[in-house]
Amino acid sequence: MLQVLQAEFADVTISKIRFLEAEGLVTPARTAAGYRKFSASDVERLRYVLTAQRDQYLPLKVIKEHLGAMDRGLRPTPGGPPAAPQAAEPAGLPVAEDFGADRTELKLTREELRAAAGIDEALLEQLESHQLIVARGNHYDGDAILVAKAAAQFGQYGVEPRHLRPFRAAADREVGLIEQVTGPRRTERTQELAALAVRLHAALVRSRLPR
Repeated sequence: MLQVLQAEFADVTISKIRFLEAEGLVTPARTAAGYRKFSASDVERLRYVLTAQRDQYLPLKVIKEHLGAMDRGLRPTPGGPPAAPQAAEPAGLPVAEDFGADRTELKLTREELRAAAGIDEALLEQLESHQLIVARGNHYDGDAILVAKAAAQFGQYGVEPRHLRPFRAAADREVGLIEQVTGPRRTERTQELAALAVRLHAALVRSRLPR
């Protein structure tokens, strides 16, 4: 591990790495005998810290804040702190993989959600009051970005968040049906049925539009 880092950071030493560990910037696993075991992700974490110190002259406090944001699923930006990702819109009708856990594992603050979705505080409050967006503890997941962006686009046509409650009710009923079949835990079957439910919903809406 040290040799890998020294190829890029000639002045890095074991003492330096131990210091960064003591500061909580990296937490390698320990073997039964108490030896440190650095994973590939630990090495990448150390590389990020050392690069930020060398190239941006950032203090450890700021670097630690950046790492904390990255741990919540945010992506680093050159020369600045990590920025909230833009959740990708599914291309065409969804498949099972679109219902994986990647988006829901993001942990966005209120400000990060607003910035990523391009909405103001008033709209977010309305979406929460109608339970179209629900915080998970103190954070919001990546799906909240898609909901907020869709609600903002509906707003351009004069559709307010209160008008969107039927979508939430329909989603709750569909999830309830899926859980009757698969149970409350997310599995591959859950994802397959979720994709099937959305495809059915899209077909039904399309079939009822004026010809």
